[in-house]
Amino acid sequence: IFPSSPFPLLPGLQLLCLRAFALPGDAQASVFPTEATLPRGGSVLVNCSSTCEEEAFLGLETPLTKEELDRGHNWKVFELSDVEEDSKPMCFSNCGSSQTLAPISITVYRLPEHMELLPLPPWQPVGENLTLKCQVKGGAPRAQLTLVLLRGKEELSRQPAVGEPAEGTATVLAGRGDYGANFTCRAELDLRSQGLGFFQNTSAPRQLRTFVLPMTSPQLETPRILEVGTSEKVVCSMDGLFPASEARVHLALGDHRLNTTVTYNEDSLSATAWVEGTAENKGDHLLVCAIMLGNQSQESWRNLIVYSFPAPNLTLSEQEVSEGTQVEVACEASVGLRVRLSNFSHHFIDGRHFSCSAALEVAGQVLYKNQTKELRVLYGPRLDESDCLGNWTWPEETNQNLSCQARGNPLPWLTCLRETDRAPLPIGDLRPVKKQYEGTYLCKAESPRGTVTRKVFLTVLSESGKNVLIIVLLTAGAILGAVVLAIYLYNRQRKIKIYKLLKAQEAAAMKLKTQATPP
Repeated sequence: IFPSSPFPLLPGLQLLCLRAFALPGDAQASVFPTEATLPRGGSVLVNCSSTCEEEAFLGLETPLTKEELDRGHNWKVFELSDVEEDSKPMCFSNCGSSQTLAPISITVYRLPEHMELLPLPPWQPVGENLTLKCQVKGGAPRAQLTLVLLRGKEELSRQPAVGEPAEGTATVLAGRGDYGANFTCRAELDLRSQGLGFFQNTSAPRQLRTFVLPMTSPQLETPRILEVGTSEKVVCSMDGLFPASEARVHLALGDHRLNTTVTYNEDSLSATAWVEGTAENKGDHLLVCAIMLGNQSQESWRNLIVYSFPAPNLTLSEQEVSEGTQVEVACEASVGLRVRLSNFSHHFIDGRHFSCSAALEVAGQVLYKNQTKELRVLYGPRLDESDCLGNWTWPEETNQNLSCQARGNPLPWLTCLRETDRAPLPIGDLRPVKKQYEGTYLCKAESPRGTVTRKVFLTVLSESGKNVLIIVLLTAGAILGAVVLAIYLYNRQRKIKIYKLLKAQEAAAMKLKTQATPP
C-alpha cells in the first residue's frame, strides 16, 4: 500500500497497461539501479526519478521493507532492507494524468543452508564400486551454484545444482589406497561476473575404510582329542588380510569363548588360545575359529573330543618281602577300559617290577596308561663262581682285570684278604700283574641277612715259569698231533680192509650165480 495521492495507484496489471499505451514524448519514470544482487538479508538504495516537467508524484511499490532517505525535484531515494528473497520492486511516477513505471530486478544470493555428504558404508570391499552422494538444500542463484565431490584434494565430479534438494553423485573404484581417505562435498557460488566474487562452502568430511578378506577359510591347528585335566594349544591363522590390524578373531569351544592372544603382521594374523579339558566339558565339541573384517567373515571348525582316562590301579600286598614269600598283585581299571598285568625282573633277583596297563579307544586311536611298582625281594649274600672266579693264573707283567663281586639284597659288603699276611685282593684293572699279588685269598660277603665265604687262588707266572709253560704246551701239542695222526692211519687201513672184503664177497656171489644157471 503506497501513501495516499490525488492519483490512486492502479493494480500492477493496469499500471503496465498504462505504460504500454503512454504516448510518445510523455514524461517517463526511471530507476537506478535497474538490477541488484544482494546477500540474503542485505539492503539496497533505489533512486526513483521522473522526466515530468511538473512536480511528479514518485513512489516505490514493493512488499519489502523500505524507507525514504532523501528527495528532490522529481526524484526520491529509498532504502530496501532485510531482503530475504528475489524481488521486482516497481518505481512509478504520476505526472499529470499519466502514470509511468520503472521496474528493478533484485536477486538475492546465498550459500546452501544445508550441505551433507551422505554417510559412507562402514566398510568398503577393495575392488568394488563406491557411489558418493552429496545433498544440498538452499543456495541461490542456482544458475551459478555448482556441486563438487572430492577425495582429499582430488576432484571426482563437478555438476550444476539442480532440484531441491540438489544432489551430486560420483562413482569410484575402491582400492587399498582409499583406506582412511577423506571424502567431502563442496558448493561453489560464482558471482564474479556480477563483480561480487567467488564463494564456496565444504561439508564435513567422511572417512572411508576399505578392506580385503580372502575367500579361503582360516588355518586351524587343534588336537583331535583332549584328556580331562590337560590343556592343549589351539592356533588359528590367516594370510592376505588388509588391514590385518582391523581383523577380529573369535575362538570358541562350543558356547565357551576362549581367551585368545592375537599377533598381527603386515598382511596376516595368528591367534592362539589354550583349551582345557574339564569334567564339565567331557564329550564331543565343535571348536570354531571365525575371522571377521569389515562386514564379512570366514570361519573354520574342527571336532574335539574331551575324554576321561583314569590311570589303572596296581596294588601289591607287600612292597618288600623275603625270598620265597607269596605276594598278591591286583590290577584294576575303570569300567570300559581294557587292562593287562605283566611283570619283569632285573638280571639279578633283587626285585621284581609289575606293570598294570589300561587301554582306551578314542576317535579311532588306542591310548595306553601304565602304572609300575617294584617288589623288593630280600635274600642273603651270594658269592658263586659266576660272581667271583676261584682260580686266576696270569703271566707276570701282563695287563689283566680281576672281577669279584657279591650279590644280595641288601647289597652285601665284600672283603678279600690273603691268608698269609691279610693283604687285600687287588680287584679291578691290574696294569701290569705283579708277582707280589700271588697267593690264596679268603673272600667274605656279609649283610644283615647272613655271611658267605669263598677262597680265591691267584697264581702269577714268572719269566722262567712262562718258558716251562711254553715247553709244556709244545710237548702237549706234539703228543696231541701224534695221537691224531695214528688215529687217522688206523681208520684208513680199516676202511681199505672193509673195501677189499666187500669186493671179495661180490666176486663170490657172481661165481655162485653162474654155477646155478642150467646148461
